[in-house]
Amino acid sequence: MTLDRPRVISIGTANPPDWYSQLAVLDRYGITDPRLRSLFTSGHIDGRNLILPPARPDGDPTETQGQLLDKHLAGALDFGARAVLAALAQAGLGPAEVDYLVAVTTTGFLAPGLSAHLVKHLGMRPDCARLDVVGMGCNAGLNALNPTVNWAMAHPGKNAVMACVEVCSAAYVFDNTMRTAVVNSLFGDGAAAVVVRSDPADGARFAPSLLDFESHIVTPALSAMRYDWDDTAHKFSFFLAPDIPYVVGENAEIPLNRLLGRHGLRRRHIAHWVVHSGGKKVIDALMYNLGLTAHDVRHTISVLRDHGNLSSGSFLFSLQRLHAEHVVERGDHGVFITMGPGTSIETALVRW
Repeated sequence: MTLDRPRVISIGTANPPDWYSQLAVLDRYGITDPRLRSLFTSGHIDGRNLILPPARPDGDPTETQGQLLDKHLAGALDFGARAVLAALAQAGLGPAEVDYLVAVTTTGFLAPGLSAHLVKHLGMRPDCARLDVVGMGCNAGLNALNPTVNWAMAHPGKNAVMACVEVCSAAYVFDNTMRTAVVNSLFGDGAAAVVVRSDPADGARFAPSLLDFESHIVTPALSAMRYDWDDTAHKFSFFLAPDIPYVVGENAEIPLNRLLGRHGLRRRHIAHWVVHSGGKKVIDALMYNLGLTAHDVRHTISVLRDHGNLSSGSFLFSLQRLHAEHVVERGDHGVFITMGPGTSIETALVRW
């Protein structure tokens, strides 16, 4: 069965070149409020890759909405393109061999969408089919992977690419409030891309086959994670409710049980867990409610430590680290889990 299912045949990741420790960000902008400093130093994040504005004598890091949107596009065409090229190179492909491109982002709005900009920037064919997934947040990687897999199933032998490109620093608001400090202390910039293909010729390739997807949206918590207009700051800003970890934890079993149940599996049958690096409290809540160990989420924790929350592409950074360990065996089952606005919990079942 798995030979006919689309496979993730390669993964590429990239970040902007500048990495800042949490203390470096605090010092750069002269943040002295003990409450705000504690958010940066207690989140189990060592540092993050960020595109920060030039330091000013007064320490003010404010950027206009226009400057933030320009930053988003420039960053996307830099490290977003590098992630795509890395995934293509690993698969032995060039940009002209991409038949379908799905571009995922929540950190900037573009029309035409990011997919069109990437096609032009990378020199992909003008007949490359495209889809833009915009505004779905941290869960969007799995939301977008689903149609990517469906397209690959309908076009055997063709090359589909999904690129999750998040310039989270292009969505920062600095106003010395707890609301914005929570976001500014958590999210980092990064991109991840995968090549997905359904081809019998890949049967001998050691790569995960994507078997199934399952979603669950907690509609009463629709506004608990949101990105909306801030009239005071005159720009868009993120909001994360304090009870998000508990909402996610309490509901995570619902889609997971449905997903595994359809395939006659239980959690003990899952050898590998690839979970979105949403934050330490979110990871703890998932571990408690799903019975996961620190070993199960070791890559989730390490990605959070090294990069912060990378939004839609975080789980692919974890998957890349899992593959680099060379511990996966043929026939192993794995589960991908992402969480985000809605409040939404997305899951996928894979088999190597």
